Amino acid sequence: MRAAIVEGVGKVSVTTVPDPTPGPRDVVVSVASCGICGTDLHILQGEFAPTLPILPGHEFAGEVVGLGSEVTELAVGDKVAVDPSLYCHECRYCRAGRGNLCDRWNAIGVSVPGGAAEFAVAPVANCVKLPDHIDVRDAALIEPLSCAVRGYDVLSSTLGAEVLIYGSGTMGLMMLELAKRTGAAGVDMLDINPERLATASKLGCSRAAASAEEFERPGGWDFVIDATGNGGAIQDGLGRVAKGGTFLQFGVSDYATTAVIEPYKIYNQEITITGSMAVLHSYERAAALFASGVLDPAVFISDRLPLEQYPDAIEKFKAGQGRKIVVEP
Repeated sequence: MRAAIVEGVGKVSVTTVPDPTPGPRDVVVSVASCGICGTDLHILQGEFAPTLPILPGHEFAGEVVGLGSEVTELAVGDKVAVDPSLYCHECRYCRAGRGNLCDRWNAIGVSVPGGAAEFAVAPVANCVKLPDHIDVRDAALIEPLSCAVRGYDVLSSTLGAEVLIYGSGTMGLMMLELAKRTGAAGVDMLDINPERLATASKLGCSRAAASAEEFERPGGWDFVIDATGNGGAIQDGLGRVAKGGTFLQFGVSDYATTAVIEPYKIYNQEITITGSMAVLHSYERAAALFASGVLDPAVFISDRLPLEQYPDAIEKFKAGQGRKIVVEP
């Protein structure tokens, strides 16, 4: 089969590899679409993936074309979206129900071969069957949506909150859509990309600007969400949190990124600083939300490229062009 391979730091190609073979409790998925995200850039930079080379792609969906000998839950022809998370189920975090913090955390497309290929293998437990009305080519959006759902679980947002989101790429826009549905009184969006800000306005944000200085809210926002991973945005956002408010680090930064906090202010104003790591008990809910129409794929997916153009898709994403970029084998 044809597959993308991250050969080493900064080196990615599309080549022919052996077809995958399922284990007893695995299924083989004919991949319909695979999304590109910031994690893929980190892998290309030599971060996250424990070893290279690796077949990337952790945001994917497709049709079941093969079944392991012990699989009864799915049938050939079923449309599925795949939760990439792989937990050990033995460490203290797994036993406490916090598998996303697993001491031996792994993921399809990060530590084992992923979905940037014609076919992919996944445990049947990681596959969510999709209803007939969903176009499986759009369902690569479910994985990033499940990360956004986890983010809102962490926030425990309250009705009538004022929200500020840094970044109006795919993840920032998903956080916007969820904020609208979790009772926010207002959602302000920031981005230096005018095209992305225009999309945020189209989706119904309260205000959109390139800098928070353009907004008049001297008391700050109840919830400030960084969806960029950019050190400058993070530093600015930490200073925009209202008394009693929460700062959520949602964007994925490089390992070397740092920010300065003000301990007295955090203490005196009871400010919470927290993070949200990937997926936790949120994939099925994201699939249900997606099936209900919470996202418009035509808005979120800006580019569909053939698998052979995976290196071009990575470069396009790296340049900040478009919104969600998917490759379609």
